[in-house]
Amino acid sequence: MFQPTSLLVGLYREFHQLGMLNSVWTLVLCNAAFNLAFAIWILTAYFSAIPEELEEAAMIDGLSRGRALLRVTLPLAMPGVVTAVIFTFIAAWNEFVMGLTLSTVPESQPLTVGINSFIGNYTVQWNYLFAASVIAIVPVVVLFAFIERHVVSGLTAGSVK
Repeated sequence: MFQPTSLLVGLYREFHQLGMLNSVWTLVLCNAAFNLAFAIWILTAYFSAIPEELEEAAMIDGLSRGRALLRVTLPLAMPGVVTAVIFTFIAAWNEFVMGLTLSTVPESQPLTVGINSFIGNYTVQWNYLFAASVIAIVPVVVLFAFIERHVVSGLTAGSVK
């Protein structure tokens, strides 16, 4: 749950010693590690709010524990899963400082760091900056378009009284 910026010097040294600087997998690993705690925190609250009686009833009806999780518990926790996906995706998508420090070659830099290249010392290329910004919001809009139906169906799903 630490702020990634506070651990950046140590992460840089570790990835430098491992020879993993300028790699996309380095950024994936760091973003996954820093967003995992928040996602678990959100999902714990959602899964603990689901009554255990539903899962027990599904197992009495013949489902295994895994099937009961997939068919009963997970659909009821779908708003929590969607919330965790949205928050972690946006946090990883907007990460700037870690991407700027751990990747110095343009091939492995995230889009947020690439957009920064349109801002120079004395000039700003506004046309390219705005075009890249519009392109950068497309994945977020597509994610919301696909996930929106799960949020609405999860909020309207009924359970026990």
